Amino acid sequence: MPGSPLIISHLLGGLGNQMFQYSAGRALSLSHREQLKLDVSAYSGYRLHQGFELHRVFDCPAGIATGSDMRKVLGWRPANRLRKILSRAGLAKSGRDGRVVEPHPQYWPGLKDAPDNCYIVGYWLSEKYFADVADVIRGDFTFKPPMSGQNAGLADKIVGSTSVSLHIRRGDYATNPETNAAHGLCSLDYYRSAVRYVSEKIERPVFLVFSDDIEWSRRSLAIEFPCQFIDHNNGAESFNDMRLMSLCKHNIIANSTFSWWGAWLNPNPEKIVVAPRAWLADKSLVPDYDQFMKDLIPSTWTLL
Repeated sequence: MPGSPLIISHLLGGLGNQMFQYSAGRALSLSHREQLKLDVSAYSGYRLHQGFELHRVFDCPAGIATGSDMRKVLGWRPANRLRKILSRAGLAKSGRDGRVVEPHPQYWPGLKDAPDNCYIVGYWLSEKYFADVADVIRGDFTFKPPMSGQNAGLADKIVGSTSVSLHIRRGDYATNPETNAAHGLCSLDYYRSAVRYVSEKIERPVFLVFSDDIEWSRRSLAIEFPCQFIDHNNGAESFNDMRLMSLCKHNIIANSTFSWWGAWLNPNPEKIVVAPRAWLADKSLVPDYDQFMKDLIPSTWTLL
């Protein structure tokens, strides 16, 4: 409605990051009883991952912010110029014109105090931002494309067994020196420990391995239980790996928001989720690493 308050969430990154940014904005919009729109302008010319996927994968009830919407919230400032300004360290967390910037990677309760008309910028990597509306978020993240082909058959196998997803994230984590120095790769020791931990707690586990480098995973990972390497969901179909992860009874995740969401969407009330304690290789990237991990990893999950 013309003149009504509006919350705009800035989106950037792969599908997992988009889901966190959407969820923080969605929770804020529900608490304020306002409309949520998404600024996807950063995906113009974006070459990483699959670009903006949220609306293709899920039936999320949030529109795309128009230029008029951006001016309504931000005034005269062009959004792309504002984002560059806000990315500089040391700026205030929020401005009088409605801009709200994540001040650090840990959970920040100040987001709840955002003004009615606001533009939020950040990664918002914690379910604490949306825990109060978790059921709504789960509903929003119902996968939209129908399950078909190999995925349909695999889903039946997953549902009918004591299935455990195991995700290995490599990609730019392995090939880009700067990204590798910041994020690092989960070690094979981590995966061995995680497999041992889960297999000691459940009977007849069946492991399903998902990776953006499935050939490396086949060569490197040895699991002494029934195991299947999922290699058919590539490119625009990659989101189906997250869907299949969410159907598994238990989950072993990588230092990746993609598999974080696969585990979080798993509805099994007795699920075991194992996450890596070494989420970042460079812990100096966050001011309080221990608190960052407490906010990122739900308390019912296990860190190894």
